[in-house]
Amino acid sequence: MNAVASPVCEPGRAWPMGVVPAVMGGRAGLNVAVYSRHATAVELCLYDDEGKAETARIRLPACTGGVWHGFVPGPGAGQRYGLRAQGPWNPAAGHRFNPERLLIDPWARSLSGPLAELALEIGHRASAPDQPCGSDNAERMPKARVVDMAAELHAGAAIMPGPDTPMARTILYEVHVKALTALHPGVAPAQRGTYAGLASPAMLAHYKRLGLTALCLLPVQLHVDEHHLVERGMTNHWGYNTLAFFVPEPRYATPAARGRDRDDASVRAEFRQMVDTLHRNGIEVILDVVYNHTAEGNSLGPTLSWRGLDNASWYALDAHGHHLNPSGCGNTFNMGEARVVQMTMDSLRWWVQAYGVDGFRFDLAVALGRDPALDRRFNPFGTLFSAMAQDPVLARAKFIAEPWDIGPEGYQTGGFGPRWHEWNDQFRDTVRAWWLGHACTRGQIARRLAGSNDLFQGSGRSPLASINMITAHDGFTLADLTSYVHKHNESNGEDNRDGHGHNLSANAGQEGPSDDPAILQRRSRWRRALLATLLCAQGTPQLLAGDELGHSQQGNNNAYCQDNAVTWLDWATADEAQMDFVAGLVHLRQRYPGLRHPHWFHGAPVKGEPLPDIAWRTVDGEPPGTEAWELPDGRLLSCVITVGDGGEPPRERLMLILLAGEVPANLRLPEGPWEVVLDSASGWVARPGGPPAATVSSSLQVAPSSFVVLAQPLPTFDKQTSENPE
Repeated sequence: MNAVASPVCEPGRAWPMGVVPAVMGGRAGLNVAVYSRHATAVELCLYDDEGKAETARIRLPACTGGVWHGFVPGPGAGQRYGLRAQGPWNPAAGHRFNPERLLIDPWARSLSGPLAELALEIGHRASAPDQPCGSDNAERMPKARVVDMAAELHAGAAIMPGPDTPMARTILYEVHVKALTALHPGVAPAQRGTYAGLASPAMLAHYKRLGLTALCLLPVQLHVDEHHLVERGMTNHWGYNTLAFFVPEPRYATPAARGRDRDDASVRAEFRQMVDTLHRNGIEVILDVVYNHTAEGNSLGPTLSWRGLDNASWYALDAHGHHLNPSGCGNTFNMGEARVVQMTMDSLRWWVQAYGVDGFRFDLAVALGRDPALDRRFNPFGTLFSAMAQDPVLARAKFIAEPWDIGPEGYQTGGFGPRWHEWNDQFRDTVRAWWLGHACTRGQIARRLAGSNDLFQGSGRSPLASINMITAHDGFTLADLTSYVHKHNESNGEDNRDGHGHNLSANAGQEGPSDDPAILQRRSRWRRALLATLLCAQGTPQLLAGDELGHSQQGNNNAYCQDNAVTWLDWATADEAQMDFVAGLVHLRQRYPGLRHPHWFHGAPVKGEPLPDIAWRTVDGEPPGTEAWELPDGRLLSCVITVGDGGEPPRERLMLILLAGEVPANLRLPEGPWEVVLDSASGWVARPGGPPAATVSSSLQVAPSSFVVLAQPLPTFDKQTSENPE
């Protein structure tokens, strides 16, 4: 393609990164700043409004500290563009420059054009991977569009600020934008599976019914499909394959917002409207973000952006130019490189300022802390984490880590620093084991119930640092956890080799669907006990969307490529009783401070109170001895919690009883009377204005597979005495 004569290009500035409107010397135009430390030249390619015809190709005239930069008078917001980089082709040294590849600006804030088969856009010859591809691919590549930064930030500032819900009151709801509403009959057909549908009246009513405070959205930054999925005609449904870290995924916008392929302004507006509506209804928005790797895959993957701009700088490589792969996705960003950290920080700030989001869950967050100065071992105070900690724009954002990757020493649960909350897989596995018949001791379940102090207390954080979960997008749903012993991922096209085999699940005697009343009853009791443990344990609970409905994925525990009825929630068959039960649990948690205590228990009176904050008990009402704690078959545990709310004196005490055994137990109670405010076996949860709670006194017959909570109002104590009503 022959470009027209290049306009005058002046040196411009090396900041801000990307292609942005600017005024220099009284002239309006574009400032361009592209990081490529090993390039010999970088070119800006301008395109017509359709993104088809190249109108200019401009060599950036200056390079400062590895940043190529220039100022182009004339063009402004709306201009479509791509990049090209010249430099050595030497894969053994990590260099994969190929000027025949049109590249996407890592800082692009708007991107449109063909996306479906980008995984095929390799920079090498398919028959000879050690040689560069010689044909130009510009017509097949999407083009970035310059946005008016000031206008975008102004639009973001107009979003209603988030409710800033304290973590002690936070109820997380992990959700896929499309899967949540694709089949919802109460959502307008044009809005199903979209940002608008996520904030529709029908969904707002559902969030309110459950008492949710925050939506954790699976990746919504623009992503593409991997090569093996393109070949199978499948898609990366989950979205952990990011191409544009500043751009909302257009596939989740309504058809009206997507409009013409060349303009995504309406997509951005719809995303903002979603956040604004959720905020106005007391719901925070937390994004699942994937800054550990990109959509370019391993060395045989496509050349779309970073690889073509400077593979050896953007990615972590070994001495032979091979990609280090603690992400397990073929490549990993080099977090020891300042511009990689800068891009990540700029992206985080952009989503807060331009889109109003309230926090982030960081996929494979250990990879973000791998420090080149420490031989790429994990550093909880690494460069990116330190930058995040001091940044004023991110000061109110919630940070949640997935605290592992698959690299050396990649398991770091409990290893992150202040302000961080972490997915607690040990809570997940212990609670599953306790209720579903796998090896588990009283001591293990007690630690998880009390906030996992063994993981989080040493770093100076509170129990709220633990993000408790029973299920997540990656793995079995709650319905499948209690219906399948084995994974059934055949529909993924990998002969059931994919997905984790260690699920700590159970099926009550029959694999998969059953119409046996005894099996169905047992599964229901398990599910209610698991949900009760999630909502009554210390820490921050996260519910997987669909678990309240009884959603099944037919035993698929790795449904990343199932953009169909396997993952789409079937609202028509929703378990209404289970939804009511979950709503009751959330209300119970918010009603009683003892279920969401933001401090560690000490097992002794605190601040002059006459009762210990927590007292563990056996079936006979005695404290467990050492042997009782460690019994692998001990399936009954109880405790009495006495704490106030926000520093206030306690107004009640709670007794929590967990019986996962096969036979009923007659439990001795502290002096009563006590009200039964939760009985998971029967599905009873006390509610305001509902039927009165049953009252018990000296003992209680507890059914198998049940989580019971008793409540007892406390008299006003004279803190000068140590009188104990027991």
